[in-house]
Amino acid sequence: MPADPLKLIALDADDLAVISAHVQDARVQAADIVWRQDEKRLVVGMNRLDWEQTLSGGTEPRRLIAALRFDRVLACKSRNIDLAQPDAVLELVGIEFYPAEPPGGSALLLFSHGGALRLDVECLECELTDLGADDLGTSDAALAPMGPEG
Repeated sequence: MPADPLKLIALDADDLAVISAHVQDARVQAADIVWRQDEKRLVVGMNRLDWEQTLSGGTEPRRLIAALRFDRVLACKSRNIDLAQPDAVLELVGIEFYPAEPPGGSALLLFSHGGALRLDVECLECELTDLGADDLGTSDAALAPMGPEG
C-alpha cells in the first residue's frame, strides 16, 4: 500500500475524469454495488489497478481495494448487469458525466461487454478512497485487466 492512500473527490466533470482514469480496469463484483435509495447514495466496492505504482516504474502490477461513492443520487438504472448474479465480475471501463439542468446531470459508469449504470444526480458529488492492498488476490489473473474477451 502506498504511504498515502488515494482519496479523490469529484465535484465537476473534470474531477470525475481524474477519478475515471484511476478506476480504469477495476474489477467489481455485482454484490459490491450497493444502491441506498433512502440515503440517495450509491457505493461500489472495487479492486482497482494501482496505476500510480505502475506508472512510477513498479515492476509488479498490483491491485488495491477501493470504494467509489456517489451522493445526491436521485435514480440508479442499470443495463446488462445482472444483480441477481452476486458473484458476477464486471470490469469498469470508465465514468462519464452528462450535465443537465445545473447543477444536476447523469453519471454513467461503463463496464465491459456493454454493462452500464446511470446515476441521475442533483449535483455531482463523488469520492474514490483506497482501503488497502489486495493481499488475497495476488495471482496473475487477478492482476491483469480482463480485456475484450472477458
